[in-house]
Amino acid sequence: MGEKLGLIAGKGQFPLMCARAARQQGLGVVALAHHGETDPALADLADEIHWIYVGQLGKIIRVFKNAGVHRALMAGGINRGRLFSQFRPDFRALKLLAQVGVGQDDRVLRAVAGEMEREGITIVAATLFLEELMAPAGRLGRRRPTPWEMRDVNLGFKVAKEVGRLDIGQCAVVRHGVVAALEAIEGTDEAIRRGGQLSGPGAVVVKVCKPQQDLRFDLPAVGLGTIEAMAEVGAKVLAIEAGKTLIFDRADMIGLADRTGIAVWGVAETPDT
Repeated sequence: MGEKLGLIAGKGQFPLMCARAARQQGLGVVALAHHGETDPALADLADEIHWIYVGQLGKIIRVFKNAGVHRALMAGGINRGRLFSQFRPDFRALKLLAQVGVGQDDRVLRAVAGEMEREGITIVAATLFLEELMAPAGRLGRRRPTPWEMRDVNLGFKVAKEVGRLDIGQCAVVRHGVVAALEAIEGTDEAIRRGGQLSGPGAVVVKVCKPQQDLRFDLPAVGLGTIEAMAEVGAKVLAIEAGKTLIFDRADMIGLADRTGIAVWGVAETPDT
């Protein structure tokens, strides 16, 4: 076996896709999977899999060093609710949190990456082998947002960026110039449902990358479930930041968007582009 790639796995299909892509590149995969979050099917794609709880930084470093891992990536998010129910920080994590604080995901993740790099383990971009998952700019489906909808996209983009700057969430729901919902601990799909129920049919959903985002981890992502949540409440536009948002199951997602009359729009450098 050649080089071993470390994989710190969260929820969803992304960790499985990363493991599969790494093996296609001839790399071995040493996976750290989170209890209650990571799909057990990852075990079939990894050469080694070790199960951990959120906060076991010392174990992550120990496993990777014992396996000879020098590069690792983080793929898939962790439900923030785990911080209340299954957060089990070890001594190394507690020492780190005492220095950087809690509640600021991006700052904590950068600190974790720095701690691992001091041990000879470099954190690389999660899209190392999957650049094709990144959202392009412009129209992705049949329908283009109307000028009125683009005004809501512009507002939602600015508001979501500010919420992201505060490290609260990455999504805003807007209708007719009124912000109906902002994403917090509940996640994007629930924020969409809440915003759509409050504003009624026709809402615009905007999801962006945080201004301070480290593109190696925690990238915003959308997929079939996003469109399903929008269709439930009659939302009509999904705007995502081009080049900084992952799209899963793109063909199925765009197909459902077209069937339900939802416009999917990739926002470039500014929402007006």
